[in-house]
Amino acid sequence: MKVVILCGGLGTRLREETDLKPKPMVEIGGRPILWHIMKSYAAQGFTEFVLCLGYKGEKIKEYFLNYQAMGSDFTIDLGAPADVTYHRHHAERDWRVTLADTGANAMTGARVKRVERYVDGDEFMLTYGDGVADIDLKALLAFHHAHAKTATVTGVRPPSRFGELIAEGDQVVEFSEKPLATSGRINGGFFVFSRAFFRYLSADDACALEKAPLEECARDGELKMYRHDGFWQCMDTYRDMQSLQKQWESGAAPWKIWRDQEGVGTMQPQSMGQNRSS
Repeated sequence: MKVVILCGGLGTRLREETDLKPKPMVEIGGRPILWHIMKSYAAQGFTEFVLCLGYKGEKIKEYFLNYQAMGSDFTIDLGAPADVTYHRHHAERDWRVTLADTGANAMTGARVKRVERYVDGDEFMLTYGDGVADIDLKALLAFHHAHAKTATVTGVRPPSRFGELIAEGDQVVEFSEKPLATSGRINGGFFVFSRAFFRYLSADDACALEKAPLEECARDGELKMYRHDGFWQCMDTYRDMQSLQKQWESGAAPWKIWRDQEGVGTMQPQSMGQNRSS
């Protein structure tokens, strides 16, 4: 099953970082948040990705083209630069990543429509390139299969932007720095779509996934909500980025559901310039 990830937005509320890179490449713990998202999917068995690129998409292409070299020690014969021996392997060797330019100014729905040709099979997953969660993706998929509708959206209760004081008179009886919202849910991303959903989309730049496509799908009775009450956080602002960074540095980041498997070994010489196209 393909996992489509939206990676093309401008990230204007995180301009401190996104002047030079797309938001999915903003780092948490020395790795792009996009990597964290993909690791979460891969840890649960979903390793085929389609990345919808837009703003500064070349930075994401460079990252994956140089992934092996930048993450490894290697020996190169300068007389035959195509021959490289890598001395360290990574845990992402089974990932298959399609990087698709979907336009500089396209909205989210248009981006998804433009990668339709890369999405095979009867269903696909989709998420945004700026949010992490400890969601059980197989339970999400099972929920989608059980209701047999066209679309499933994950509903989350986000952390409050402000601390909450619960008081009796002037006596504070409970203090919570970042409580979950006590009512209402928002779109947390982490969608599952049947292929039929493509008919709701248009390749026109103005097609926003969260507007007409999902609104019409809901009116048709074809949109269900999967409730996720665990951890979820997006990275909209610099403050969000700092919060995620602190959680990672604590050694107990809630979204880190994978084991560290990077090891040391020797890989056979291979050509860095060899490409496979379809």
